[in-house]
Amino acid sequence: MASVDSPVIFKEFCPLYYLLNAIPTKVRKGFHSIVVYLTALDTNEDYIAVGSSIGMLYLYCRHLNQMKKYNFEGKCESITFVKLLSCFDDLVAVGTASGRVAVFQLVSSLPGRNKQLRRFDVAGIHKSSITALAWSPNGMKLFSGDDKGKIVYSALDLDWGICNSSLVLEEPSSIVQLDYNQKVLLVSTLQRSLLFYTEEKSVRQIGTQPRK
Repeated sequence: MASVDSPVIFKEFCPLYYLLNAIPTKVRKGFHSIVVYLTALDTNEDYIAVGSSIGMLYLYCRHLNQMKKYNFEGKCESITFVKLLSCFDDLVAVGTASGRVAVFQLVSSLPGRNKQLRRFDVAGIHKSSITALAWSPNGMKLFSGDDKGKIVYSALDLDWGICNSSLVLEEPSSIVQLDYNQKVLLVSTLQRSLLFYTEEKSVRQIGTQPRK
């Protein structure tokens, strides 16, 4: 006799005021007051990462109930995408409207983990807004896509503090989603979805009809 599935219960939760109250609604720049918009979001069991229109990343630690702030040096620009990863170290990748990508290696209080905040930059390849980011499970590979169709692969060596990046694929339309697993990168653009095999550097399209 087939078992009867229990009914799905939807539950409404209240806004995260403890998080929102830790993020300013306006900041002063010279004599002007600038409204802060929340532009990107990612979560995992340990953190809630929120990107903003002023180039500030707000990172809320769920275990310590603490909010920390990270920013890019130089020009203030809107953050368009954030991606968290918990592996041996806690990592967060951040992309901006002008194509800057940075990786923050977070400080951990656990024995043998990272004790100093470090930042890695993916420089000089993307020239337009970052629309997607994807980690490998071990944090050694980061893929970034932009609204001009470029996909960049960054190899990170956290022990030596090295980040080497290269352009691996270029599509004719904006990248909307990336996901990586077992040497295969799933790519979705405004026109099609495809599998990019990173070892062979070959492409296999999913489906035959272009998106409209």
